[in-house]
Amino acid sequence: MNLLLWLLLGLAVVVLVGLATLVAGRIRRLHRLHVRTDAARAALESALERRAAQALEVAAVLEAVPALRDRARGLRAAVAGTRAAQAGEGDREAAENVLGRALAGAPRSALPGPVFEELVDAEQLLVLARRVHNDAVRDTRELRSRRLVRWLHLAGTAPMPEYFEIAEYSEIADPAPPAGVTTAAPARPPMRPPA
Repeated sequence: MNLLLWLLLGLAVVVLVGLATLVAGRIRRLHRLHVRTDAARAALESALERRAAQALEVAAVLEAVPALRDRARGLRAAVAGTRAAQAGEGDREAAENVLGRALAGAPRSALPGPVFEELVDAEQLLVLARRVHNDAVRDTRELRSRRLVRWLHLAGTAPMPEYFEIAEYSEIADPAPPAGVTTAAPARPPMRPPA
């Protein structure tokens, strides 16, 4: 009888230690995912700001061409809309989509080479930053949806991270670069036939 009691007590200790280890591992992973999501959001905000700054440069170039002044004003208004939405006055994703559409409609052949290249870089960085952010959000939400995390409230009071969904107008528009600027990918070496 005494031996059975000790075996049950030992088994209970093993189960408790295993459960505590599992919970501690989930807490650490959840913390890392929240830190990753916060860092990805900061990078996304930086990429959005860089694109807005480039949009203002594009607007300054377009302003010099009388026929394109309306587009320049549209770009400036779209940037103002994104800044207002960032301050909490409106839907941020909708405002960023308005700016994306305005940039997609900008005649890129009118841009000098350096301005065009900076704009393309800013747009590509934004695409990458948004994908990294949404991947981090997906991983965090998936872990937070697990039973153990929900039942034990392991996320605490941390808000549920949200996806950032905007259209990627740079891919849709397929803009022509200004004269003298090449954007073609380097040629790939020919593939060898299978042996």
